[in-house]
Amino acid sequence: MTVLKTSLRNFFAHKGRMALSAVAVLLSVAFVCGTLVFTDTMNTTFDKLFQVTSSDVTVAAKGASDSGETTSGTGKPPVMPASVLGKVRQVQGVEAAEGTVASTTVTVVDADKDKLSPSSGAPTIVGSWNANDARTMKITSGTAPKGPDQIMVDADTAKKHHLKLGDEIGVITAVGTHRAHVSGIAAFTVTNPGAAIFYLDTKTAQQSLVGRTGVYTNVNVTAAQGVTDAQLKKSVVAELGHGYKVQTAKETADANQKDVESFLNVMKYAMLGFAGIAFLVGIFLIINTFSMLVAQRTREIGLMRAIGSSRKQVNRSVLVEALLLGVTGSVLGVGAGVGIAVGLMKLMGQMGMHLSTDDLTIAWTTPVIGLVLGVVVTVLAAYLPARRAGKVSPMAALRDVGAPATAKAGVVRALIGLVLTGAGGASLYVAATADKAKAGSGWLGLGVVLSLIGFVVIGPLLAGGVVRVLSAILLRVFGPVGRMAERNALRNPRRTGATGAALMIGLALVACLSVVGSSMVASATDQLDKTVGTDFIIQDDNGQVITPQAVKAVKDTPGLERVTEYKILDARLTTPDGQVSKSETINAADPTYAEDLRTKTVAGTLSDAYRPDSMSVFEGFAKKHGLTIGSTVAVDFKDGRTAKLTVRAITSDEAVIDKGAMYASIATVAKYVPAADMPLDELLFATAKDGQEATAYKALKSALHDYPQYTVRDQTDYKKALKDQIGQLLNMIYGLLALAIIVAVLGVVNTLALSVVERTREIGLMRAIGLSRRQLRRMIRLESVVIALFGALLGLGLGMGWGATAQKLLALEGLKVLDIPWPTITGVFIGSAFVGLFAALIPAFRAGRMNVLNAIATD
Repeated sequence: MTVLKTSLRNFFAHKGRMALSAVAVLLSVAFVCGTLVFTDTMNTTFDKLFQVTSSDVTVAAKGASDSGETTSGTGKPPVMPASVLGKVRQVQGVEAAEGTVASTTVTVVDADKDKLSPSSGAPTIVGSWNANDARTMKITSGTAPKGPDQIMVDADTAKKHHLKLGDEIGVITAVGTHRAHVSGIAAFTVTNPGAAIFYLDTKTAQQSLVGRTGVYTNVNVTAAQGVTDAQLKKSVVAELGHGYKVQTAKETADANQKDVESFLNVMKYAMLGFAGIAFLVGIFLIINTFSMLVAQRTREIGLMRAIGSSRKQVNRSVLVEALLLGVTGSVLGVGAGVGIAVGLMKLMGQMGMHLSTDDLTIAWTTPVIGLVLGVVVTVLAAYLPARRAGKVSPMAALRDVGAPATAKAGVVRALIGLVLTGAGGASLYVAATADKAKAGSGWLGLGVVLSLIGFVVIGPLLAGGVVRVLSAILLRVFGPVGRMAERNALRNPRRTGATGAALMIGLALVACLSVVGSSMVASATDQLDKTVGTDFIIQDDNGQVITPQAVKAVKDTPGLERVTEYKILDARLTTPDGQVSKSETINAADPTYAEDLRTKTVAGTLSDAYRPDSMSVFEGFAKKHGLTIGSTVAVDFKDGRTAKLTVRAITSDEAVIDKGAMYASIATVAKYVPAADMPLDELLFATAKDGQEATAYKALKSALHDYPQYTVRDQTDYKKALKDQIGQLLNMIYGLLALAIIVAVLGVVNTLALSVVERTREIGLMRAIGLSRRQLRRMIRLESVVIALFGALLGLGLGMGWGATAQKLLALEGLKVLDIPWPTITGVFIGSAFVGLFAALIPAFRAGRMNVLNAIATD
């Protein structure tokens, strides 16, 4: 009980000093709990949606995917004849059955040809209005579609795009463009996670999405009373045979949920990873806080030891303080985590993914995980300071406070740090010189971990030299105040090293990712310049194929020298060694593609692959199956016959664009695949006549005005799009890393605040001999800046080393350009100085307000 009372007294006596450490624990726990609550809520939302929207038994065409993206190279969903509906209705145990048509490979536009697709990446679905949808949708205005000129839209999409009854909407598919007017608006009775849904009547949906009536994509079956879904499925399969995809409601919901979970798991573990980084940074803050508190209480602890407290009691006293800190921060963090989850839901709502707080899911495991993590991390971080407190002898009560660590401990620490840093450097060197990216990635991971730990351990040793150099450059100009700031930073290298290390971790990751991202963009841009020989690329950013009408519009555009079509086909390959490769892709293009993409070959020339009954294979495939120029491969096209094609070219595995592709001409493929089953173009490549590039660019955009689903890009546009995509990803990662940097800033604030308390008497004496308040505040600010820049210098240097090593591995995949983003690195370094200034505001203000006489009288 005495230990607990002592711990409580000390905890509340230093509650102000504990607050920032508690905030660090709070933020870290909140991020973990917020991530878990958010992903659990999304799972609940989709679970409810899939359970409600799934009929008892669903019959679909054999080629339909589990996710509902029933598309093929033709741009049309797989269908089955209407006779299937009649057969299903005759099955015993069927109460009702209804045929439906739906597709996700559609583009829907308003009267101004502006897309109505969700910005969140959720699908756009156009389907026939049916009884199954009527269970989850309530018509709030207007009526259901009843003719070819009518379409109904979901309420969320109508609200977002300001649609009202009577507005014109265009549905663009591989069949063509169907125009209709809004006849009704329907609201979800369950949460809509962001999809844009449009309804046509059944006949119009068949004609618009498939191009003919008398077919369905799905048959929704309702079981009679007393018949289970499993029994009904068995009866339906017995009637139809195994030529169709038959699933119960649970199987359909599970399949859909599996696709969603794979995405959510990636997001969840990525966010938890960043929370882990914040926890790691928080450890330094807690270690520093307790180390300084123990140092400041050396005399007090010595007195406790003198009056009979044992080492274990002193040790436990500090650990109980840490336990109180961990519990307080964790409890508050769990509550804040729920708030973060709600905030994320609101943010997703702004992006178009609507999540209702009615589905807010807080599993019992979430607060338990948050509490356990927060408490365990805090207590473990406080263990070393607690152990140090236990070693304080009774004689310490007679000495000045803040007895320094032994020189022996510093030497051992330096040796361990040098060994770890050396091992990390060696691992990074092995990774950089690896022959295979997969093998090198393991060494890279090991090198990152070892070098990071090494720098953390060796931080106090580095602090002396780095801080002196930084001070010589930055602080000496401030005269005596600058020199005092330098000495304060050097007074306790262990403390300076730990404070700088907290900032170092976040900035090392920022620098590493900046180098990798910049190198990827530079490499891809270099590849585009070297390999792409065409002026324009035409494609749909959502993967929709290019219709024959659009192809004709492009080919009729004035100012073009050539247009190259590009198709993708699935095939099964049988090589001369007798092996069967069941899932391969053949990229069929016009012979001019060899000019549009200057792909490096290790044998033969790519133009020869476009000769009749010829093809190319990539280097890895050729080595695996012993293929050479002149080898014959049996290509069994999924929707056609088997062709015997001769290998005329072997492309290099160093290619970045179309890496691993196998090429053949469209004319060759057309001999073996019926015209009705020939896929539509995935891309078009257009090359302008010499000197007419600008004119042709404008003409192409004008020619595709009636096809808003397609985007025309020249090489500049393509490079910009690539840079924007990587930039958006990096910005998101930087945003998540900001949590760790905020915790690191709290560490700087806490270190300075405790340092000011520790130097109270010293500050009083300096004020007494003439140091002004302004000079005092400047001294503390400069000390903070040099500590922040010390952490930034270490972090940026370490991060650039990691990034350069990672780029060496990317070079094995064809991304060979190393690009150091100096503006970003410089900006982060300068920004770190401002971080230091910001962190010093409160400690400097408190130091300036200190009463001189009271400060001098302090022990």
